[in-house]
Amino acid sequence: MDMQMTITRAEHEEFKKRLEEKNDRQDKRLSLLEQQVEELKKTAVSIERLSNIMESMLREQKSQGERLQKLESLDGEMWRKVVGYIATAIIGIVIGFIFKQIGM
Repeated sequence: MDMQMTITRAEHEEFKKRLEEKNDRQDKRLSLLEQQVEELKKTAVSIERLSNIMESMLREQKSQGERLQKLESLDGEMWRKVVGYIATAIIGIVIGFIFKQIGM
């Protein structure tokens, strides 16, 4: 056997200790990465839920806008009808007064 290739028990133990420390550090890093990935997954799910809620709110807002538009146009229609009836009544009264004055 070649003496240069042989290592002592102490060297072997030191090498083993360094490998275990390195493995421990890598295990901690992996654990942190796994936690971060889980947090990212939770964030992605929350964003998706928020997106769905916002889409639903947008549909509801459009629906409410359409209903409001209908209600506003109904008020305008009713006002125009009332004004029309009043104008018709006034014209009728004026024509009636004129006919009365000329003796009809």
